[in-house]
Amino acid sequence: MTTESIQISSIDYHTGGEPFRIVTDGYGELDGRTVAERRVSAQNSSTVEKIRQLLVQEPRGHTDMYGCFITEPDDSAASFGAVFWHKDGYSTACGHGTMALGVWAVEEGIVESDPNGTTVVVIDVPSGRVAAHVESRDGIVRGVTFENVPSYVVGQDLKVDVDGKKYTVDLAYGGAIYACLDVAQLDLDITKENYSELRAIGRAVKWACNDLPEAQHSDPRQSGVYGTILFQKLDDLPTGPNQINMTVFADGEVDRSPCGSGTSARLACLAATGEITQNSLKHDSIVGSTFIGTIRPHDVSGSRFPAVIPVVTGMAYRTGRHQFELNPQDELGTGFTLF
Repeated sequence: MTTESIQISSIDYHTGGEPFRIVTDGYGELDGRTVAERRVSAQNSSTVEKIRQLLVQEPRGHTDMYGCFITEPDDSAASFGAVFWHKDGYSTACGHGTMALGVWAVEEGIVESDPNGTTVVVIDVPSGRVAAHVESRDGIVRGVTFENVPSYVVGQDLKVDVDGKKYTVDLAYGGAIYACLDVAQLDLDITKENYSELRAIGRAVKWACNDLPEAQHSDPRQSGVYGTILFQKLDDLPTGPNQINMTVFADGEVDRSPCGSGTSARLACLAATGEITQNSLKHDSIVGSTFIGTIRPHDVSGSRFPAVIPVVTGMAYRTGRHQFELNPQDELGTGFTLF
């Protein structure tokens, strides 16, 4: 039981079906000169951790909830900063969240916007500086494009042993490191009927790859595998490859969207094999939503594989405004998770 009353307001969005809860104040101070440092501060703050738990755990949240705390940017070149969080902690990147933040910034008047054109919302996140290009017509947001940090393959055709079964994976960085596994190796299609089995495999593969040498980033705060992208190749389109994926991140959470940073990692993999150049990737999710991904070349010193700037297009929609409370007499406190 807590000894203090807590009240937190949020504005919630979904991007391709994946939730995103935006909190602008009420969580205390996050120390640090940069958003990356503030992420570490959040991890080490019992006060901030209590707020995260309140917002993601039942009965106010759920196992797959996602969101952020809005902070100051690293410098005046960005509009604001965002510290991302989910059920298991704090992530370095969140593509679907960046898309939601761009739409939120335009719809809530956080930035000056063009009612019949493109508004660029620059955001500092723990993995670096990203941008959301928000398209409006007649004052209504019609789409959003996420421009990510440089992304690249860090390991190709790696063999991992999971519960006595051997899989081949690629590791790629798209703001966080992902293991990419073609489900042709599993003899499973990516369908809702196979959800539980796919989630279990994705979770196990993530942890099997987590300590591989290739999964260690030059910034230790970004080391380790964030998630597994289980992907299935569909028939190519005239515009380029078409794939459906289910991304299992953190400790068994499943992205309902095609995953923004995961799409970035897939684009890096496809660029490394020459399957994506000036064409596009149609990237579908297990719930039927779609992101369209393209790339721009980018040089990264010391990378074994070509780096790209991923450009991912989708849409985010506001789902509600919430005022959350924690009564000090509530015996369940900040809540619970059932996995």
